[in-house]
Amino acid sequence: MYILQSTQHTSRYQKVIGYLHTMWSMRSLKVRDFTIESVPRSAIQKFVEKWHYSHSTNGVQHTQCFALFDGMTLIGAIVYALPSMKSTAKKYHPDNPDRCWELRRLCCIDDTPTNTESYFIGKTLRWLKQNTDIEVVVSYSDLEEGHEGIVYKASNFILLGNNGGGRVLMVDGKRFHARSMNQKEKPYGRELKRRWENKKGHNFWDSEETDMYYKNVKPKNIYLYYLNKRVKKKLLKEYNL
Repeated sequence: MYILQSTQHTSRYQKVIGYLHTMWSMRSLKVRDFTIESVPRSAIQKFVEKWHYSHSTNGVQHTQCFALFDGMTLIGAIVYALPSMKSTAKKYHPDNPDRCWELRRLCCIDDTPTNTESYFIGKTLRWLKQNTDIEVVVSYSDLEEGHEGIVYKASNFILLGNNGGGRVLMVDGKRFHARSMNQKEKPYGRELKRRWENKKGHNFWDSEETDMYYKNVKPKNIYLYYLNKRVKKKLLKEYNL
């Protein structure tokens, strides 16, 4: 028994030392030591599902993905995509909605150096400006998750306001846009609609004890970044900002 306890204590000690070593290594690094690469979605899919608070990429129509590396180790991911609703692009870039993208996913491992996320965002925005015709990027900070949007402010995004709150569709513990079932042209939308219609005894506001229900949520802050100065000047004037 004594040997077993000693082994357990040694194992626990080694884990603590390993964790502290990792933290110390990350704190001694600087963001400029990291590298950023344009990658296919498959390269970051599992990483996003592990490290992003949603643990999902459902409904994300990716257009451009980036990976953040510490040497050969993946430590961050960004997904830019078409806005989930066509009306969103039209709202934030009415003159040319096809040139409006949304920053749909941003995540990094824990204990990265200060400013890692803003550095990551800044480098990818520069890449978009140099390699695409995108002029407006919209993103949201989820107050329901306690995210105020500090990283967007640090990245020079403009706070436009918030969406006033609303509801989301919860399915098997995962969040979907409240209007996901209306996306009939998308396979996941049709599947959600089928499941909803096949539920027995459901109503519009279903009990949270079921596997599929609507839930009220706090607002999301709306942030905009302009890659075109002319578009920025015009739209900010319209927003009275």
